[in-house]
Amino acid sequence: MTYLKEKSYNNFFSHIYIEKGIADNRKCREITDKFPNARIIYIGHYKDVFCGGNRNFAKEKKSPSLILAKKTDNFIYKGAKVCQDFGNDNFYYTSNIMNCYFDCEYCYLQGMYRSGNIVIFVNMEDIFSAVDEALEKHSVYLCISYDTDMLAMENITGFIKEWVEYARDKENLKIEIRTKSCNIKSIENIKACGNIVFAWTLSPESIIEKYEHLTGRFDKRREAVKKCCELGWKVRLCFDPMIYCKEFEKVYGEAIRRAFEDIDEKYIDGVSIGVFRISKEYMKIMKKQRKSTVTLFPYKNVNGVYCYGEETDKRMVGFAKNEVMKYIGKDKIFVWGEQ
Repeated sequence: MTYLKEKSYNNFFSHIYIEKGIADNRKCREITDKFPNARIIYIGHYKDVFCGGNRNFAKEKKSPSLILAKKTDNFIYKGAKVCQDFGNDNFYYTSNIMNCYFDCEYCYLQGMYRSGNIVIFVNMEDIFSAVDEALEKHSVYLCISYDTDMLAMENITGFIKEWVEYARDKENLKIEIRTKSCNIKSIENIKACGNIVFAWTLSPESIIEKYEHLTGRFDKRREAVKKCCELGWKVRLCFDPMIYCKEFEKVYGEAIRRAFEDIDEKYIDGVSIGVFRISKEYMKIMKKQRKSTVTLFPYKNVNGVYCYGEETDKRMVGFAKNEVMKYIGKDKIFVWGEQ
């Protein structure tokens, strides 16, 4: 949270919208107590603020509000085809939080949500119950930080701590927490859990500077990865999504080399490699939200998914895979699109 404060945290969350039905919820009170100066506004349903009217994503993203709500259905979802399951059966994801503090120009959330505000679902017990039901049938690989960056929000929500304690005694549950955050202090006092994996997206510094607004810089992320390992957690290094640039080999080659410096391989659960890809529908919306070299790129449409095209995609992932294999075994490398 220190990093958020250094940026524009004090300009964020000046308004908190709360569904009337959850005003006395424990988690709701915990969150609002952290914002004593915020204006509290009670609403009937989160969609009245998050979905209603003519939303201005870019404007709301500059100074988002918090929306505290109760999730009533679709507690867990089947993993999407554009995402990797890392060899796990029964791949699901869940959304405790909708939308992200960070503002990456290539993020699919711009196409998924029309609002830049952030929704936090406070009824954790209902989501846990849905996972319990799935676990009665089979093992579960669950991603809990796809539609947000949960580590960046941990000082506000405390969700990671609750997920860790929930998962600690469940041998047939594996949880991934994807992040670009440096907020490692928020988990320093949580005992490491063997079935939790923190997955850091390690973009080259030039890509971060150009496209990933408010995120942690490359060196800070790498330091966070190293610290996470020292605390006993498993980590995944993610060169995904890779963004095409003219000096791709130089830029990503350097990032891969530096990523593996001083990190003990025994803590690396795996390495993810994949090019930028996004559904045609989401990109159509993103183009209306923001004019960027990302949205204006002449992508190829492959079965409704925009990507750079077979030749460029293969060259990018092939190069990255060969570089990563200098540091880690092939069995720990997962490339999107490979069976």
